Amino acid sequence: MGVLSSMFTGVSGLSAHGEALGVIGDNIANANNTGFKASRAEFGDIIAKSLKGILGGNQIGRGTKISAVNPILVQGNVDQTEKATDLAISGDGYFVLRGTDGASFTRDGSLHFDKDGYLVTNDNQRVQGYEADERGEIINKMSDVKFPRALIPAKATSSVRLDMNLDSRNPIAVPWDPKDPYSTSQFSTGVEIYDSQGNKHLMTTFFRKVADRTWEYHGMVDGKEVVGGNEEEMSQVLHGRLGFTVDGKLDTEEVLASTFNFVGGALQNQQIKFDFGDSITTDKGKGLDGTKQFGSKSDLITWGQDGASAGTVVNMSFNEEGVLTALYSNGQAKDLAQVVLAKFENPEGLFKVGNNRFKESRNSGEAAIGRPRHSGRGHFYSKSLERSTVDLALEFVNMIQAQRNFQANAKTITTTDELLAEVINLKR
Repeated sequence: MGVLSSMFTGVSGLSAHGEALGVIGDNIANANNTGFKASRAEFGDIIAKSLKGILGGNQIGRGTKISAVNPILVQGNVDQTEKATDLAISGDGYFVLRGTDGASFTRDGSLHFDKDGYLVTNDNQRVQGYEADERGEIINKMSDVKFPRALIPAKATSSVRLDMNLDSRNPIAVPWDPKDPYSTSQFSTGVEIYDSQGNKHLMTTFFRKVADRTWEYHGMVDGKEVVGGNEEEMSQVLHGRLGFTVDGKLDTEEVLASTFNFVGGALQNQQIKFDFGDSITTDKGKGLDGTKQFGSKSDLITWGQDGASAGTVVNMSFNEEGVLTALYSNGQAKDLAQVVLAKFENPEGLFKVGNNRFKESRNSGEAAIGRPRHSGRGHFYSKSLERSTVDLALEFVNMIQAQRNFQANAKTITTTDELLAEVINLKR
């Protein structure tokens, strides 16, 4: 009887729109959930009854059902925070996580370091990234992102770079006297160097003009800091010569003596390379970068060295490519790891497992894992979180619509019930 089928049609509408209300309720419940993507219930009709068999046409529908619940994968608003481990993904991509239940993925960037130094989510899933080698260069070896707690070792100075101008107007200097270096030189500047145990030593370098376009330099330190030195005098640890062209460019660099033997159990005969620039003859360069001899006052422009004392972590930060950089108490900065992103051919097919996490599914395809900003993957905003994409105003409108549809289908059932009552009354 057609009246009976209309009741079951109404029941299908009640079931479908009741489930749609559940989807809307889930969206509203997760309106403040970091990285949450709102979902939408999509309906499909139930196979119809044909009045003319396979000829087609003149079909009566049998109701509706939920055919799919798909997430709306749009970019959520990014809000700034003050927490260094908060990361927001801009564009496509998911954090790669690993825990006791295997690999999973999330857009929730509210991360923190646990007691063992691992970068984890709020449910203690470890964030995956590429490691950095001893020099701080990122290599394509994926592991748990970990923040070191230990003291980093000291690094002995192995090279010093000096960029300066030596005044060509100076006359030939008086003979060098290591006991009176200031009076027997024409320019001096200090540089810091570190021994193998991380102790800092101030070396004052004295420059004196010994001929046209030729200067000598003498590196002096406090005598008590070197083996065999006199505590009340300065000791020479470096001696060399610089040559210049007629137009003031650096031509030659020559080290005549180098004896860095610091006390206190440090490495003896420490080798330190002193570089004064891109010299023409010595370095086969052009003499344009580095020390010059021009007719202006002698002055130090820049200097640098590669040594450091032992240090502990005092700060850390992520950049937009997900690289974790640590700043140490000795002034050094070092890259520790790079957070990776996973991209899917069909992210709508990911399987939800709770706690803002997803798993791969047959429909999503396999994860393509790699560096941010490569192959269409997004990038990061540090000290930021991606907000939920739920629009409460739109959800309430959808709720009203689903409620009215539910009521309308309920009316179909009550109307069918009245018609059945009339059929029963025919016997009276």
